[in-house]
Amino acid sequence: MKDLGAVRRGLACGELDGILEHLQYGNPADARQRVEEVLDGFQRTFGVGEEIPVALCSAPGRTEICGNHTDHQHGRVLAAAVNLDFLACAAPNGTNTIRFQSQGWPMVEVELDTLEPKQDERESTAALVRGMAAQAAQRGYPVAGFDVYAVSDVLPGSGLSSSAACEVLLGVIENHLFCSDELDPVVIAQMGQKAENVFFGKPSGLMDQTASSVGGAVAIDFADPSSPVVRSMTVDLTKEGYALCIIDSGASHADLTAEYAAVPQEMGAVAAFFGKTVLREVKETDVLKELPQLRRAVGDRAVLRALHFFDDDKRVGQQADALEKGDFDAFLDLVNQSGRSSWELLQDITPAGAVNEQAMAVALTVAERALAGRGACRVHGGGFAGTIQAFVPLDSLKEFQTQVEAVLGTGSCHVLSIRPVGGTVLWG
Repeated sequence: MKDLGAVRRGLACGELDGILEHLQYGNPADARQRVEEVLDGFQRTFGVGEEIPVALCSAPGRTEICGNHTDHQHGRVLAAAVNLDFLACAAPNGTNTIRFQSQGWPMVEVELDTLEPKQDERESTAALVRGMAAQAAQRGYPVAGFDVYAVSDVLPGSGLSSSAACEVLLGVIENHLFCSDELDPVVIAQMGQKAENVFFGKPSGLMDQTASSVGGAVAIDFADPSSPVVRSMTVDLTKEGYALCIIDSGASHADLTAEYAAVPQEMGAVAAFFGKTVLREVKETDVLKELPQLRRAVGDRAVLRALHFFDDDKRVGQQADALEKGDFDAFLDLVNQSGRSSWELLQDITPAGAVNEQAMAVALTVAERALAGRGACRVHGGGFAGTIQAFVPLDSLKEFQTQVEAVLGTGSCHVLSIRPVGGTVLWG
């Protein structure tokens, strides 16, 4: 690693401009200022001099493109890294304690006296810090104490998965400081999932961490969740003439636990009808053949949700093929198909019984009207609340934003792009 002073000098003379541009940080002056902010924060927080060797690391948020509620049934998903990230400066501190300072949040300190999950750390950043260190140590690497100062522009509550970005960031740092950069991106993603599942206490799939860690667009096949098959694609939205917009519907995720839990439960009930655990093990033809009996056994909504699974699972491969062939029109058509399937079959747009408040449905309708037959839009993530996604032609982006924000509020439409790089070391 090079010392902090060398990073400052390299930044000032433009040595980092290429990688910052590749990470799609936007205006070069703003990108340099953000790096300076991280370096200043690290130095101020930990009281170190310019001579300390440091690593500058980044991990992006992610967006789900296709495969809505398919991963928990061992299906396929299509996701992509976005140009919002955790950016951090890190260095070994010669102790047995990890100190993690995320700008605007309390310092997290984790002593590595034990690498087992702690009940009092569940659902906290400390759990992720300990969990990621534990995964590296279990692989035989000599993880020790280190300091991190991080800033993040991954929008909270947007479905862009700031938790996965944080896990991948920690994995990249540990990989560089203690593992000789021997861990590949999929392994770091698997480490993140285990940290979130076992240490944090959230039963997440592997899509978020994989998209953040690998970068670009990734089609992920979870037929064997312990060894997912990852297919990477390069997508240049600007070249295609489109922007990616994540639009806040204004609806809260509060009190929706039962709605989210019902989706895998009902899909699982269909699988159980055929003696299976997940829908990936069931043939669609068998479901169609047994529809009358299946409707009586599990109910119509469960049947419709199962049919959505089969359709969206197939669409992932079709969309990946379209991207690889450069057929962006076919890709957009499939995005719209996925969105309609989520609305009509999966039914994760409006909570059951909601009448006065149907924010996701309103957001999708407003976006469709603003697109005027061009581009595409769909639910983003788990549904029922939160955000939607739209691919918007660049030549109508300003008008699209104006129309959407006139209904949903100023600042509700966030313009992003697909980042070609996943978790990475910028300098070190």
